[in-house]
Amino acid sequence: MALCASAVLQAGTAGAQETPAPVPSLKEVTITGNPLGATDLIAPAAQYSGTGLLLRSKTTLGETLDGVPGVSSTYFGPNASRPIIRGLDGDRIRILGNGGATLDASSLSYDHSVTADPISIERIEVLRGPGALLYGGSAVGGVVNVIDNRIPREALFDAKGGVGGKVDLGLASGNREKSAGALLEGGNDRYALHVDVFNRETGDVKVPVDLACTKGGVDTVTSRICNSASKVHGGAVGGSVFFDQGYLGASVSTYRSNYGTVAEDDVTIDMKSDRVALEGEVRNLGGAIQSIKGQLSHTDYRHTEFEGANPGTVFKNKGSDFRLEARHARFGNLDGLIGFQAENNRFSADGAEAFAPHSRTGQNALFAYEEYATGWGKLSFGGRLESVKVESFGNPLVARFTPATRDFTPHSYALGALWNAAPGWQFTTNLAYTERAPKDYELFAQGPHVATKAWETGDATLDKEKSTSLDVGASWKSGAHRFAANAYVHRFRNYIGLLATGNTRDQEDGTLNPVDVNPDSKILPEFAYTGVRARFVGLEASGNIRLIEGASSLDLALRGDVVRATNLSNGQPLPRIAPMRLGASLLWASGPWGSSVGFDHSLAQNRVAAGQRATSAYTLWNLATTYRMKAGASSLLWYAKVDNLTNQLAYSAASVLTTTAFPKAPLPGRSLKLGLQVAF
Repeated sequence: MALCASAVLQAGTAGAQETPAPVPSLKEVTITGNPLGATDLIAPAAQYSGTGLLLRSKTTLGETLDGVPGVSSTYFGPNASRPIIRGLDGDRIRILGNGGATLDASSLSYDHSVTADPISIERIEVLRGPGALLYGGSAVGGVVNVIDNRIPREALFDAKGGVGGKVDLGLASGNREKSAGALLEGGNDRYALHVDVFNRETGDVKVPVDLACTKGGVDTVTSRICNSASKVHGGAVGGSVFFDQGYLGASVSTYRSNYGTVAEDDVTIDMKSDRVALEGEVRNLGGAIQSIKGQLSHTDYRHTEFEGANPGTVFKNKGSDFRLEARHARFGNLDGLIGFQAENNRFSADGAEAFAPHSRTGQNALFAYEEYATGWGKLSFGGRLESVKVESFGNPLVARFTPATRDFTPHSYALGALWNAAPGWQFTTNLAYTERAPKDYELFAQGPHVATKAWETGDATLDKEKSTSLDVGASWKSGAHRFAANAYVHRFRNYIGLLATGNTRDQEDGTLNPVDVNPDSKILPEFAYTGVRARFVGLEASGNIRLIEGASSLDLALRGDVVRATNLSNGQPLPRIAPMRLGASLLWASGPWGSSVGFDHSLAQNRVAAGQRATSAYTLWNLATTYRMKAGASSLLWYAKVDNLTNQLAYSAASVLTTTAFPKAPLPGRSLKLGLQVAF
């Protein structure tokens, strides 16, 4: 795992327009994966905030980050998607909240959404490549850290005190979106209080093709994705007390979502998540330990899947996370920290679509991270040792689940280097060995899974997933001109993939390869979690060229990536891998005005796993315009953006729906969004 990183290039659609948020609620801090606060990082990373985040925000976290070099999306329609980093998804990508663990059921199934709405987020940080050293084996592919400042870490105002805030309003045509969010913060140099609320309502998403819909028992044909409407709302209250050597803070937050699952015309998910968090830090202690930081959180997550008006399967996930880091005194050129992390959660699913048993997972870990400064740059190295226990309790209502227990001791090691080769030039390299314990569903699943339209079978004998990765990067910066590229190879000795077995199962009773089939029965292909050898090889690049400098500026932002994933056990491609992608944007700014026009081109993806649908090439054009003005003590940012300007019909190669539910879920068609952000 490489925890340091080369230059961060924001080659998103609005990168050149990005400005710090006018509200004093979020002080820029180190990027995720950089616990020592260094300026120069080794692992490839990106962060989005302010106008840049505002203009790329979509209704889900996955779609918001889709198009970042190295990042794609699982896209289970417009309401549920997780980020995919370098071809890795699910429990190989760790999603954090303010640096702490988040808990939901989004990694269990593609139709389960992440419990974070982009309208409530102030900054997103993305660490590409293994983050297992600090965050565990579930970060072997990368880390996405969602930051909302609900627990302020720094004083927002001086001793005289003050109040600040922000209001976001938005309307969109493509999904008939109406969204609103508000944030209010106050305090002085000794305390800070934070309150935020948000609400978003959308209708069915408009697309450039007519699709059949049977929702409510009525057969229709419309140019919208059937059952893609949603309602999301939530909020939080938090605060911190500051003292001479640190802070102590807490927050309480809630998230509610009701949305259609797209794969089935009459199935909706009613989701709720409540989270309590406590965080504090003591600095400048002197002696061998310079500072100690602790985080504690507890999450109560639940969602019910409805078939029409009738409640079906109920998923629950409750758990806690505790994290403690101690930074030691500097010894010569050596700086670093040691830490302890404990996580536990209890999962249950009850109903007709309960394909995994009741289970409990507990994990304890010790980790250390060090940096050694040199005259030419720096070295980083460290390790993590975990103890993981996964227990299946079966299910009193489902006989096919049996109780069982597995124990694992994953360990991970990393070595990185950064070389300041010449003025403006940096070269980085990272070598990591990572182990990940199998998840409860990878071990014990046994049942029909509607999201994948398959009968999923776990393997209770699975070993740890073991991988070795190498990342080499180069970056250059001169004024507004900048460039970065990273090449990587990631080899797995025991990649746990969900692979077709060639068998079939009766959805009702699980009969293997049924012969005498009841006409009313539904036969599903069987997919099993299987350990195979695998290799991921890829390249990411981004850059910016300043074409015009002066009172007005014009920039050309470039981006591109490619990943090739292979099952080395049979020589076949691994499923759901995004094709090569290329993009460019022209970014103009003059006084209070800013605008951009750009495209993202995805090549055809014909290198697909057996049974997976190939996808055609497509190009999505986008426009955006912003205007900033003052209104008394407030700052107003007006914006308009058009996504998919040419109304291009496109299907995602990384979405399971492209194969299992074709043609029900194309990417959204043309949509105009108008918005206003008021900061005071």
